[in-house]
Amino acid sequence: MSSLLEGSRPGEFLLSEAPGTLSRDNATVTVPAGTTYPAGLVLGKITATGKHVAYDNGASAGEGDAAVGVLYAALQNAGAAPADLKGVIINLNAEVRLADLNWNGQQEAAITAGIADLLTKNIKCR
Repeated sequence: MSSLLEGSRPGEFLLSEAPGTLSRDNATVTVPAGTTYPAGLVLGKITATGKHVAYDNGASAGEGDAAVGVLYAALQNAGAAPADLKGVIINLNAEVRLADLNWNGQQEAAITAGIADLLTKNIKCR
């Protein structure tokens, strides 16, 4: 017998958010070639370009080193080069389920730092 694995659904990680669209913004997310970023991926922001990337606590300052939001729905780049894709992010006044967040392979210390970063945006991890 075969089984199916269901991926994360858009916004599945959200416990609550501010009314209306206060918690959400449209954003440009740079996705590497042949990569799918799942809903719930914690994002950083490149200071020089304003584009979002997967959170990387070990990156140089301004290159995704601080967690600034969470990707609302999956983004897929099937191309052979990195692509700037339009997406929706949760970046203010929300509660999220910690177990449903994707930290892109970050270690425990980086996750702890990311949780603190998100809290500065009033995003509480529960």
